[in-house]
Amino acid sequence: MPPMLEATDLSVRFGSTVAVDGVSLTLPDGPSGLGLIGESGSGKSTVGRALLRLVRPTGGSVRFDGEDVLAMRQLRPYRQAVQVVLQDTEGALSPRMRIGAAIAEVLRTHRLVPRAAERDRVVELLTDVGLAAEHAERYPHQLSGGQRQRVAIARALAVRPRVLILDEPTSALDVTVQARVLDLFERLREEHRLAYLLISHDLAVVERLCERTAVMYRGRIVEEGPTEQVLHDPRNDYTRTLRDAVPRLPEAAG
Repeated sequence: MPPMLEATDLSVRFGSTVAVDGVSLTLPDGPSGLGLIGESGSGKSTVGRALLRLVRPTGGSVRFDGEDVLAMRQLRPYRQAVQVVLQDTEGALSPRMRIGAAIAEVLRTHRLVPRAAERDRVVELLTDVGLAAEHAERYPHQLSGGQRQRVAIARALAVRPRVLILDEPTSALDVTVQARVLDLFERLREEHRLAYLLISHDLAVVERLCERTAVMYRGRIVEEGPTEQVLHDPRNDYTRTLRDAVPRLPEAAG
């Protein structure tokens, strides 16, 4: 049985710049998590966009359930199965559209429920991510950053995806809100049997949500393996540099 989502020797160029250079990744059926870590500019987000076919790879392949994604003429089923949650929730939500309407628009586009059932489904999705029904009537600017991120998650879940590509989903949130959103991600992963590709520079977030981790440096994967091994006993010098750059609290005096 083929992996659910698989990239093989994936490359992306922007003019003379090589952003992604021969990257291979495998994401099994959920619940599962694969972390993709590296410094800014390492190519992590470009990999995510290439998997979503938001940028066109210049080499390699992407397969979903064994089917060639780059050759697909009808993308709607793939777009339904593989959703994205971004860091910039303000940019992801129209400031002129109420929250309920933004989620209903997704339901309508994918023809998931009858018009008469849209309102109930919107409330169900909001409830699933810990928001009240009255949030459907609010605009994005009337919500906190954590609430907007929950709306973005609800909208992604509306199409009943199998994969969520999470691109720095908590980096814009303060520590307290981040913890609540991570609790939500953990619960949803198990309840909806989701597979996560978590793109992040936050090693603690990756350790919490992902069984396996790949490390990117200058467009290439330089290390991959079980998250505990990669983060606590890295084999690559660059991975050790990333780990050692994480601030640590000083030990209390005895």
